[in-house]
Amino acid sequence: QVQLVESGGGLVQAGGSLRLSCVVSGSGHIFRIDAMCWYRQAPGNQRELVARIHGVGSTHYADSVKGRFTISRDNAKKTVYLQMASLKPEDTAVYYCTADILGTDWRANDYWGRGTQDTVSS
Repeated sequence: QVQLVESGGGLVQAGGSLRLSCVVSGSGHIFRIDAMCWYRQAPGNQRELVARIHGVGSTHYADSVKGRFTISRDNAKKTVYLQMASLKPEDTAVYYCTADILGTDWRANDYWGRGTQDTVSS
């Protein structure tokens, strides 16, 4: 069974940094991990895409985080990271990682983690 587990969230002051990690487990069922993403959802807001990284390493960022956040991945560790710098109170949200995974049964599915809370105080 494939699972995604996020870590690294917490409370930080404005201007500070946090690094999120997300590990994909269940390697016996995974043939390939394609795009990996970070989404976030603040109270009362819709869930939004923060950053995406494809299997070949190309990246995409939301305009609101460009220049401040960096997404990266370690394919050998089946892990995606989100380095967040110059944090603002409006970055406060629950952050979710996702992964597009091709299983050993040749079925492609989109998996989500349970989320990690990041709070930026002013």
